[in-house]
Amino acid sequence: MRAALFTLLISLASLAQAVELRDVRLWDGPENTRVVFDLQGGTSNKFFTLDNPNRLVIDIADAHRAPGLSLDALSKGVVKSVRTGPRDGGLRVVLDLAAEVDPKSFGLEPNGAYGHRLIFDLYPKNGSSEPSLVPDERPAEITVAAPTKAKPSPEPVSKPEPRPEVKAEPRKPQQPKHSEKPIIIAIDAGHGGEDPGARGQSGLLEKDVTLRIAKKLAALVDDTPGYKAVLTRKGDYFIPLRGRTAVARKAQADLFISIHANSMPTPRDVRGSAVYVVSERGATSEHAKLLANLENAADLVGGVDLHSQHDDVASVLLDISQTAVREASFDLGSRLLESLGAVNRLQKADVQQAGFAVLKSPDMPSALVETAFLSHPEDERLLGQADFQDSLAASLMAGIKGYFGLYRPQQQVVYAEEVAAPARAVPVRLKRSR
Repeated sequence: MRAALFTLLISLASLAQAVELRDVRLWDGPENTRVVFDLQGGTSNKFFTLDNPNRLVIDIADAHRAPGLSLDALSKGVVKSVRTGPRDGGLRVVLDLAAEVDPKSFGLEPNGAYGHRLIFDLYPKNGSSEPSLVPDERPAEITVAAPTKAKPSPEPVSKPEPRPEVKAEPRKPQQPKHSEKPIIIAIDAGHGGEDPGARGQSGLLEKDVTLRIAKKLAALVDDTPGYKAVLTRKGDYFIPLRGRTAVARKAQADLFISIHANSMPTPRDVRGSAVYVVSERGATSEHAKLLANLENAADLVGGVDLHSQHDDVASVLLDISQTAVREASFDLGSRLLESLGAVNRLQKADVQQAGFAVLKSPDMPSALVETAFLSHPEDERLLGQADFQDSLAASLMAGIKGYFGLYRPQQQVVYAEEVAAPARAVPVRLKRSR
């Protein structure tokens, strides 16, 4: 009896020291499915994959599942289901998968409202070991005629008088011309997925309202002749700050607009719209500095493996000079602010400056728009209304069109004979209209 009681006490003590798995969350993005384990404390883990059927097995050392944690119907992206069980004094988690994956994992220390997190990014595994060919790069099909029987030689005939040889003049390649290119607008819906952003009193999340406004603005852009919209995210998933500008740069965007909804702990009477551009030095106000610090910390909240980034490289990437685009960004910001003032009160009458990492792109004018304050009850009520979101999107579109009435992007036209030549980058310049 005493031995059994002693064993029970030892088991309870061991359980009390074990790390508790408090929650499991899934986020489905365009490139990967993210699995987030919320843990009571830090611990180690090992993982491996199995096939037939496809599974990811994760052994979390010295851990146990929290009482009441339900994993029923937990399915998203490539993850079909999640199940757990005790294993060697720890916890085994099995993810049943719809396909083979290449898992990447990292842990995050507590940050803000988040405690310890273990994150797995599941990337689809390419079954082919050979690189796929782009359609234009596929080798041309060569047709070989079947051998035919030789015909008897005809009777000899007199040869005609030879004609004088005329040498053809070599064709001069046409000079590349410039023509108007579609104006590409990169629209960034702030936050997303693991990073909800600000939260209103009624529970309205910044990541949701920014995505709605971004999609409305994108629809207006695409409906305007000569314009094309590119969204950095189309759903509820997390994208790192540098990844957002990378999406814009890959699309050769002429403009980058990041949409947000502000929040202040105190005072609660602060409200209205504001526009920010990147600052070369300091912020224009303490609020701008605080806001930039909060937004730049999104990578920590959203879950970026910062341990793999070299400090010197990150510093260079974040400190690229903005001289070439700063003037254009201010012009853009002023026009956006003016058009926003027609549909909402302004928190600040002037364009503000702060060190937003998402705006530090050296090759495109960029602005960050704080549509309204989720921390203000009236602003939050407005942000939740579809007609107010429509008005905000329309005002941003008016500011964009006003900006491009002065600046027109141009690109070279490539002729057919140039297709076979090696590809080369063509710089896109801003041409000031007269």
